[in-house]
Amino acid sequence: MKSETTTPTGEFTLRLSATRRGARLARLLGAQQLRDWGVTGPATEAAELVLAELANNAALHGRVPGRDFEVRMERGEGHVRIELSDARGERRPLPSATPDEGGYGLLLVAALATAWGVKEREVGKTVWATVPLTARTGPAGQNTVPPR
Repeated sequence: MKSETTTPTGEFTLRLSATRRGARLARLLGAQQLRDWGVTGPATEAAELVLAELANNAALHGRVPGRDFEVRMERGEGHVRIELSDARGERRPLPSATPDEGGYGLLLVAALATAWGVKEREVGKTVWATVPLTARTGPAGQNTVPPR
């Protein structure tokens, strides 16, 4: 772990090695920050899953040897914005139309987030998602945040 920043304004930033261990730490430390902010229940689980998927993608597909990835979370009014920045700008994330052994991660992100996307950086890219702090409901009032 290189650095960690949390402020009363609801921001959290963390730089980690672009490895499986770094992705796991991103999920664990991000989940702890959500609890510190008072985010609980299905909202925490949804944000934690989104963070885990984006961190795994950054470690697996965005890895450049010797370069870290950065996690940034910001708590807003009714949502948490999660951003993962890596050094591989040429490798854009695309949900798989026909997932086989893998490829479900971005479909999960799309299902749990109200919006997600990619923005360019001077070096690399940032993949972001906005996760609501209240469970979204689908047809007939069904909860669309899957149980853990």
